[in-house]
Amino acid sequence: MTRSIVVIGDTLLDRDIVGSVSRVCTDSPAPIVLVEREEARPGGAGLAALLGRRAGAHVTLVTALASDASGQLLRRLLTAAGVEIVDLGRTGPTIEKVRVVGGDAPMLRFDRDPGHSGHERWPNGIDEVVSRADAVLIADYATGLTTSPRLRALLERHVTHVPTVWDPHPRGPQPVRNVQLVTPTERELFSFVEGGTEPARMARIERAANRYRTRIGAGAIAVTMGAGGAMLVDGGDVPMVAPARPVARADTVGAGDCFALTAADRLARGAVVSEAVEAAVHGATRFVARGGVARLRQSSPPRRDRADAASLVSEIRAAGGTVVATGGCFDLLHAGHVSMLQSARRLGDCLVVLLNSDESVRRLKGRDRPCQTAADRAEVLLALECVDAVEIFHEDNPGSALERLRPDIFAKGADYAAGPLPERTVVARWGGQAVLLPYLAGRSTTRLVQEMSAHDH
Repeated sequence: MTRSIVVIGDTLLDRDIVGSVSRVCTDSPAPIVLVEREEARPGGAGLAALLGRRAGAHVTLVTALASDASGQLLRRLLTAAGVEIVDLGRTGPTIEKVRVVGGDAPMLRFDRDPGHSGHERWPNGIDEVVSRADAVLIADYATGLTTSPRLRALLERHVTHVPTVWDPHPRGPQPVRNVQLVTPTERELFSFVEGGTEPARMARIERAANRYRTRIGAGAIAVTMGAGGAMLVDGGDVPMVAPARPVARADTVGAGDCFALTAADRLARGAVVSEAVEAAVHGATRFVARGGVARLRQSSPPRRDRADAASLVSEIRAAGGTVVATGGCFDLLHAGHVSMLQSARRLGDCLVVLLNSDESVRRLKGRDRPCQTAADRAEVLLALECVDAVEIFHEDNPGSALERLRPDIFAKGADYAAGPLPERTVVARWGGQAVLLPYLAGRSTTRLVQEMSAHDH
């Protein structure tokens, strides 16, 4: 069943004026941007909602949209992305943030910010929407929505039984008590509480996060530290730090929204807070590495849950794209698997991995296999940037799954070249093509299992 996430907060309109820079003005040292295109997208809570849809969740956005042209544009963009909107009606004009982007680098930003505003209405059914959610994300951008007494009372009623993440703002109100996870940046944290005098950065962050957690009565605080990852403080003796891998990208706009949304998404799936924070660091890092908000302009597909592989294939096919599939047990993921999966993804516009179920692996490999459950194997695969969806099948081969999805290309590692590839005749029925891809020599799950078993003995 598709998980349901409710995003509550202020929605902004982000505009990018995108062009190239090759010269400067003759009368000043100002770069000249040759405008190539102008683009608009939801910002603030709207961006978080958009990212939730791209993660495969059903998303309801509780926000206040203005009736001006920018507000109408936001409504169209969100609706087109499949976001369900509960509109409280913004009394003032839409807040806009306009960036000038030269090449891949933001050069200038100017804001149209009329300041705080109220909302005009309170539609029926909001209580029910929140109570039925698998998780709630409050994306506060300090324009007034989260100061609403009625909204805060609603959150106080449900925060103890619905996993809730609060992404705060330095000028916004304090989160309601008993929020499961609050996600300030390091700078935001030190605007909320005074920093300590400890010489080490980590010690100062931990001390401040503990003070902030006690003050607001939250379950846990995840302090995002940019390239340093995130620190989770939950009242234990020692904080958890989830490191981030280095990313050679300048544009980090939206990374915080991605972090908070990913954490809420994982809590909606039943993860514990530490797992949610670790996944959020990975998700935000991958978001920046892939180009950040610039990637949202591209036609690349949203990531899907295992159950949504068919929907993903339908979307790619409707857009005229190429669907690639591969199959296997992927029991202990190793370098050979990763190399093959990366090569397969480069063949088309999405990659679906057809994954043998636990029962199927036992029949093929023996009673001692698999080493990991199908659910865990699928999660590991979906963590790879090159994998867009996973579908678990229960037969000995993926023939039935291939019949349902009908990919354009079915790829396997070249270690299968020693025998016939049964999937070849299956995909040929609809004009698909089976291909073999280079495979790193000497990499084998069976060999790994044998070596570990020999070591144990």
